[in-house]
Amino acid sequence: MSAENAVEYRHEVGPDDVAITPEASKQLANLFKDVDDDSIEAIRVYVAGGGCGGMTYGMTFTDRKTEYDKVLKGDGYLFYVDIVALNFLRGVEIDYATRDTGATFVFNNVFQTTGGSGLCGACGAATGGGGGCG
Repeated sequence: MSAENAVEYRHEVGPDDVAITPEASKQLANLFKDVDDDSIEAIRVYVAGGGCGGMTYGMTFTDRKTEYDKVLKGDGYLFYVDIVALNFLRGVEIDYATRDTGATFVFNNVFQTTGGSGLCGACGAATGGGGGCG
């Protein structure tokens, strides 16, 4: 492969990969600001096999970046997502919504890309096509 045909590896997650709504971005910054552990450096977005329900999506705090992580720099927070998970997240929108059961992060368009559902790593909530994290 010639240098002019080489694919450039990006270390950043862009809006063409994962979209984060303004409300979700605001809430992520608030969560990150409230962390009381100096070793926490980012919020990790992950995808796991969900059996017959498809893929599950979630977020958790992390204290380290791996060589396989890509980074999304938000206003007041960092997101780490490994390249395998990113392939399942492409086209997903992360939103923050208030529902009858409370306020939660929601992964929209997950069925469009992988046929999965969302799942919160912190509270375990799952809600069909747009699971969340409270």
